[in-house]
Amino acid sequence: MNQPHSRVDRPIVLVGLMGVGKSTIGRRLAKRLGLTFVDSDTEIEAAAGYTVSEIFERFGEPSFRDGERRVIARLVEGEPKIIATGGGAFMDPETRSLILERCTAIWLDADLPLLAERVSRRDSRPLLKGKDPLTVLADLARQRNPVYALAHLHIRSEPTPHDTTVERIVEALQEGDHRRDSGTG
Repeated sequence: MNQPHSRVDRPIVLVGLMGVGKSTIGRRLAKRLGLTFVDSDTEIEAAAGYTVSEIFERFGEPSFRDGERRVIARLVEGEPKIIATGGGAFMDPETRSLILERCTAIWLDADLPLLAERVSRRDSRPLLKGKDPLTVLADLARQRNPVYALAHLHIRSEPTPHDTTVERIVEALQEGDHRRDSGTG
């Protein structure tokens, strides 16, 4: 069942708020579909020689977003793969346009208390430094969710095993209707 998915002919890009599980679900989805997985933040860190937090601190968010845009443009080239992006990547109009034109964008969405609980486990997220995670996530959701909604697919990440979310994604991809909501109940 882990053979390459015949219908995957372009990169699949996971977008959504921090803590929704883009990297974890992305790894499992890639294994399930027989594709390569890449995390754009990991690729940015490798290219820059700094962690995401260090890039934000040393050079600021605009510099980070510029590097992120270039890295994502490179990642969408070549064979189809699963790409997990940072929460703000899809907010950049140029990056979003590239993803929507050349990839299948999947918005992973979850309830804010679940996200706040997940992101509280690590202190490596620059946008949360010294702030209440639930407040920050609520503000980000108000700004970002209308933009995330432009993604081809909308998949809910529930407090269930990640494999459940992976199966929802696979089912949505098999249906081939890249404008439907899935698992929103």
